[in-house]
Amino acid sequence: MLKVRDIDVFHETFQALWNVSLDVRKGEMLALIGANTSGKSTLLDTISGLLHPTKGSIEFEGKDITKLDPYQIVELGITQVPEGRGIFPEMTALDNLVIGSYSRQARAKREQNLKKVYEHFPILEGRKKQTAKTLSGGEQQMLSIGRGLMADPKLMLLDEMSLGLAPIIVNELFKALREIRETGITILFVEQNVRRSIQEADRAYILENGRVTLSGTSAELCEEEQVKKAYFGITTAEICEEK
Repeated sequence: MLKVRDIDVFHETFQALWNVSLDVRKGEMLALIGANTSGKSTLLDTISGLLHPTKGSIEFEGKDITKLDPYQIVELGITQVPEGRGIFPEMTALDNLVIGSYSRQARAKREQNLKKVYEHFPILEGRKKQTAKTLSGGEQQMLSIGRGLMADPKLMLLDEMSLGLAPIIVNELFKALREIRETGITILFVEQNVRRSIQEADRAYILENGRVTLSGTSAELCEEEQVKKAYFGITTAEICEEK
């Protein structure tokens, strides 16, 4: 579905990604794992068109999207849920959702997609007239994911969805992601919690210092010595016991 091939990406003069390649298969849940500053968010921003690689290529469903602008990439079916939620705090929850359906394709399915959002996150329907800033942190994250769904995506990119949230809320959000994947939407998510990533993902890529150092299925990664306590603060045995 998505092919990233040998990309280098810079933030001005600083090189953030080095020769990164990645494949996303239709219908899967794929995780990007790595420490802070490993390049995870940069990779998502590059797929979304917020950054452009100086080398390499990106294809989505056979179309070269390497140099496309973000709005063009959204129209093709890729949407990003950013780190920090990125909601409009003074707007109502409903208006935040509606603004996610600005593309021509999404506008035509606005009511249908809004119904789906409320099915995944029923609490948002009851909060639709509240300003977004009055929602709890978990509700704001639900709103951010819901806004991404309003774009009618084929592929959703999620950046640090669980950041700063209580475990019970994180469980609810991952449950919703599984349900979203079951509707046919492919999911690529960034997560620092390797335990949860291995549990939830079909496959994962590990980034270190802007380079892909390891990739494979969850079962394969459980066999790798590189996935170890010294790097992630948890042993592979502990991860695999819960998988």
